[in-house]
Amino acid sequence: MEKVMQVFIGRLGQNPELRYTPKQTAVCSISLAVDKEGQEGPEWKRVIVWGKQAEICSVQLKKGSELFVQGRKEVKTYTNKQREEKSFEEVHAKLVGFSNL
Repeated sequence: MEKVMQVFIGRLGQNPELRYTPKQTAVCSISLAVDKEGQEGPEWKRVIVWGKQAEICSVQLKKGSELFVQGRKEVKTYTNKQREEKSFEEVHAKLVGFSNL
């Protein structure tokens, strides 16, 4: 599993989804559109926020909100039902920032 630190700003493509682990740790999943220079459409990032920050994000953010994220990119692989190896990226946020203005 590859881990690389990233920093970026984007807008939420949908409302955050909050859930809890069996040990009652808050986990918030966010879909973020990040504009890239020279690219026609946005790059979509899957962001995972943990703990108190996750609970705050789920209450304060909604579709279209702008969000700053600093976190570690993780590339995960799995084998699907057709026995093909697939991979996806997600960013586990260490720090998130936003304004309610």
